[in-house]
Amino acid sequence: MEERKAKMERLRAKMRTSTRANRQSLVEESAKAKMTARDLARLERQKKLMEILQSQAEAEANGEDVERSKNWEWTIEDNENWEKKKARKARRADYEFHDDAHAARRRYKKDLDILKPDVEVYNRQKEQALGLLASGSSTPSSFSSELVPTSGQRMAMESFYRDANTLLYADNKPAEDAIDRVVGKINQDLDKKAKFSRKRVNEEEGDITYINERNRVFNKKIARYYDKYTAEIRASFERGTAL
Repeated sequence: MEERKAKMERLRAKMRTSTRANRQSLVEESAKAKMTARDLARLERQKKLMEILQSQAEAEANGEDVERSKNWEWTIEDNENWEKKKARKARRADYEFHDDAHAARRRYKKDLDILKPDVEVYNRQKEQALGLLASGSSTPSSFSSELVPTSGQRMAMESFYRDANTLLYADNKPAEDAIDRVVGKINQDLDKKAKFSRKRVNEEEGDITYINERNRVFNKKIARYYDKYTAEIRASFERGTAL
């Protein structure tokens, strides 16, 4: 009898333990479901910060230079990419208007960042169009022939780099993801244009009677002294009863 009671007590203890574990896992799953993308990003930043602080503490404990030990993790490719990114950021930090060509280039670079063209596919299509993909030999004769393009290669080049005077069209079928990127970019531009509303200065003053800021100030000074004398004349003009 005592043995059965002890066995029952052990079974009840296991059941209570499993119930607590199930409840704990249910709470964790509910918390994860309620967590937003911003919370996940915040936790990821905190995790990276903890790793950085831990590596700094280990380097200081070993008597090493923190920056030097951190730089050992960078490869040559990472360093080159970082330098290119810094140079690109410095070039794009110039927000002043210089000329139309500079503004068009800035817009072109922004569109490239959004569209992300596939350069590898473009180079492969160019090689196929110019007939360079099949020429794999590196003999002097083939090397000299590649320097001077043949008539066929020249025609292929003109067909690949088309202008407004070409008669060829509808012979290139882009990939579905490329079409989706272009359509998404066009929709984004349309939404941005529809939502754009520039608040102009002094819109609440009524009619616009000036062509620039200096002219607006001048008209305001004139109105301050002469509006009381010309109010009847202006009202007659607006009614159409002026003589």
